[in-house]
Amino acid sequence: MAEPFIPEGMNLPYSLEAERAVLACLLMDPECLDRLQSTGFRTELFYRPEHKAIYNAMLALDARGAVVEPLAVITELQDSSQFGDPAAARQYIRELADLLPSTQNAEAYAKVVGDKFLKRSLIDTANEILDEARDDSEEANIILDSAEQKIYNIRQGKNTGNASRFGDILIDKVVTHLANLSGPEREKYLGTPSGWRDLDNMISGLNRSDLIIVGARPAMGKTSFALNLAANVAKKGHKVLFFSLEMTKEQLAERVISMEARIQGNKMRNGRLSPQDWTNFSTAAGALHEIPLYFDDTSNITVNEMKSRIRRMKDVDVVLIDYLQLMQSGTRVESRVQEVSQITRNLKLLAKDLEVPVIVLCQLSRNTEARGKAHRPQLADLRESGSIEQDADIVLMLYREDYYQQDPGEEENMDRNDINTVEIIVAKNRHGPVGSIDLAWNSEYTLFTTIEKRSENEF
Repeated sequence: MAEPFIPEGMNLPYSLEAERAVLACLLMDPECLDRLQSTGFRTELFYRPEHKAIYNAMLALDARGAVVEPLAVITELQDSSQFGDPAAARQYIRELADLLPSTQNAEAYAKVVGDKFLKRSLIDTANEILDEARDDSEEANIILDSAEQKIYNIRQGKNTGNASRFGDILIDKVVTHLANLSGPEREKYLGTPSGWRDLDNMISGLNRSDLIIVGARPAMGKTSFALNLAANVAKKGHKVLFFSLEMTKEQLAERVISMEARIQGNKMRNGRLSPQDWTNFSTAAGALHEIPLYFDDTSNITVNEMKSRIRRMKDVDVVLIDYLQLMQSGTRVESRVQEVSQITRNLKLLAKDLEVPVIVLCQLSRNTEARGKAHRPQLADLRESGSIEQDADIVLMLYREDYYQQDPGEEENMDRNDINTVEIIVAKNRHGPVGSIDLAWNSEYTLFTTIEKRSENEF
């Protein structure tokens, strides 16, 4: 064990006066609780265990709609046995109530408490990093990534310490989250909309920490689907980072402008644009110029490198990766199956650690072609490793029935509603139902759009 930076027997940084002042303000003016919570103040910022217990009692009262006042807090502490000695609890609450600090300065007291918490976190993290660096069993780049992640977690206000009690999580996290979802600004706390209503209804949008796999055979439109999704999200003001291991930034930008300006892809390649095309191009370019959509076309990029770039960009809302089979782990492995397993696990950890939805395109195996006329993809068609299905929170598969209608006689017998339609199969959904929805597909502009459905009363 490394020698700690704080000498043994010396207390970690904290301010007893600031912690007591925060609690006293809450006892004097219950409205201070809302003010502090809006700044992100939380139980773990306190250093003294008795202060954490008192604050949790206040949160429990507030969650039930009860008034936060000294007698109610004393009763709550006695009922929950969080403080230990009931007599000591009564005496301590009375002492806090007699402090009479200025409630106008509640945020300033809370800031002091928060600053001391950050310093304690840095000390703990520095010791952990020192221990890891002294351990020769790990590679340096893994230790470096771990150190960067720990510091990032502190900056993001995440607790990287020990396990949390269920009741604390319930009051501190779950109740707050549900209150936000049912409040006037609920849209801020919902999953990021994909831009396709039917898909959002099934998967509840693109949720933070989710690993979403989009699988399809070649020529089904995986990249086009991802670019449509990226543009839909970015046009709503959400920051999108698109990693492409196959196409260049310029090619991706051309695809997006072709899609938005309704210019055929071959015209974008040969430059034979009509006057109307140039007008459409100018209009679309002006509308899209400021959207927060970013492309990274670095070849052979690893998950750890992606994670570092996402952190440095800050406030990324959605990450897309095109595509899984071109990725490498950056470490030595015995087989490609093991490598893919390592990659998908790291992608899931990336989504979880950075709290961002990660959407990864994946090529399906040839099994779909080997099943005769039953070409509809299945989870078993995910190539190279069962870990893809295991680590994914959501698996979407693209399927175009008309693509397989090679025989002219068969094509004549097709349901014409299936022409230029792509079925989005929700094959796995950790948070809800599975099923499928249809999107309209325009191959000229590589454009996916919602199919407007008529009501039963429409003719």
